[in-house]
Amino acid sequence: MTPENTLNRLSILIVDDEESIREGSERILTRMGFQVFKASRGSEGLDVLKLQPVSIVLLDLKMPGMDGMEVLGHIQRLNPEILVIIITGYATLETAIEAMKQGAYDFIPKPFQPDQLRIVINRARERIRLTEETERLAQERQRNLADLDTEKSRIRTIVESLPNGVLVTNVQGQVALMNPAFQWLMGIEEDTAAGEAIEACIQDKAFCQMVKDISAGNDPSLPATYEFTTVGEKYLMASGRPVLGDSGECLGAVVNLVDITAMKVLDRLKSEFVAKVSHELRSPLSTIHEQLALVLKDMVEKESSRDQYLLSRAKEKTQGLISLIGDLLDLSRIEAGNVCIECKPVKLDELLKSIVDFMEIRAGSKNQKLHLFLPDEPVPMISADPRALESVFGNLIANAINYTPDGGAIEVKISLTPDKIRTDVSDTGFGIDAKDIDNIFKQFYRVKNEKTRFITGTGLGLPIVKGLLEELGGSIQVTSEPSQGSTFTVLLPISASHAVKMHDELVPVSPQ
Repeated sequence: MTPENTLNRLSILIVDDEESIREGSERILTRMGFQVFKASRGSEGLDVLKLQPVSIVLLDLKMPGMDGMEVLGHIQRLNPEILVIIITGYATLETAIEAMKQGAYDFIPKPFQPDQLRIVINRARERIRLTEETERLAQERQRNLADLDTEKSRIRTIVESLPNGVLVTNVQGQVALMNPAFQWLMGIEEDTAAGEAIEACIQDKAFCQMVKDISAGNDPSLPATYEFTTVGEKYLMASGRPVLGDSGECLGAVVNLVDITAMKVLDRLKSEFVAKVSHELRSPLSTIHEQLALVLKDMVEKESSRDQYLLSRAKEKTQGLISLIGDLLDLSRIEAGNVCIECKPVKLDELLKSIVDFMEIRAGSKNQKLHLFLPDEPVPMISADPRALESVFGNLIANAINYTPDGGAIEVKISLTPDKIRTDVSDTGFGIDAKDIDNIFKQFYRVKNEKTRFITGTGLGLPIVKGLLEELGGSIQVTSEPSQGSTFTVLLPISASHAVKMHDELVPVSPQ
């Protein structure tokens, strides 16, 4: 039997407390030829490992009872050869990095698409193939790692084609093999000769010391990891293991090098996000505290008009805080993929009529005219999440009211194309400069000028609209001229094929 046939019969265990992830991943992996086992709890997954031969484990970090890190430790002790791929949400990025330090092979962030899962699994399958080839060569008494540099073997071809960097050294810490990915990540010349000391190739002293210690077999019990940066500002993580002979003697070291720059960028963005949220929350709360203190003082002095003004200001700030928190929660649900999961038939004309009727009171308070125009022909049903559609059009109409001066007009118009329903939300408001149009769908971005600086908002409404429409298979466009008003155009597919695809193949997830 060929190695390819052997690899096609590999078994994968999915350990996740969300049934949607287990079922969706099983469909994808079964089509790839794998035998799939599933477990909803960490303890249940360990029971499966004791009874079934499993090569790869997809492991969620956040589960009730035994969490992913504890399960990872049990797997390492049970069978360190099992490749563990961590499933992580945005909020557990640091834990995913820590899990890789503790021996996890790779990670995949939620929400993930089928192609992302296939890429990670195929990478693990290649790793298993490499391991099997190494064991085969060892059984053929090819124990001298230095010979790999000159021998035209299959193992060398596989190593050189790996996307991650691979370094192999002998017991003296001299380079026996260095694949192209390693050379590119470290900025090393391609003609670096085998047999050179590791210090001659790499300037990072701590990295060199780690490789020499592993090569000499100083600590063969656990894999060693080391994070560092290069001159090109790449963030790299090295994971090294000793290579042992048949008698347990150390023959050298193999080091795997992974580019974690994207993970670090995400971590920095998350920190900036938290800082922004802290700033936005702290300012309204401080205002509420100070103004309520004044209200309590003035109430004693019986200044009712001043009390009323201060209380209205406190109410305004409180409402802004509530809106911000609500938008943040909506945005986190969108990023986690926990929206538009249960789509059902929706009559868009009836939904828009109810929204317009509700918003007429708000428009009337500014002497604005709010009209809904429906096509002559019947509006077909669409498959969508009605709550998501309410959020989309509620945000767009509310924005039109807020950014239109008193006495203006807002129009909501439905029209039909062969395969889409088009909805235009137009206003006679302040309009948007061309330089701002490309930025209005970015989180926390708000157009600020003399006309809009007194309008309160979180800067999250349009990003929420865009995220929801992408989940629904729709799109949004905007045309605007300063002082001439704006038109936001929403296109939604009439066909239900998008919703069917979401349930058949995509893997919906919940925020961690």
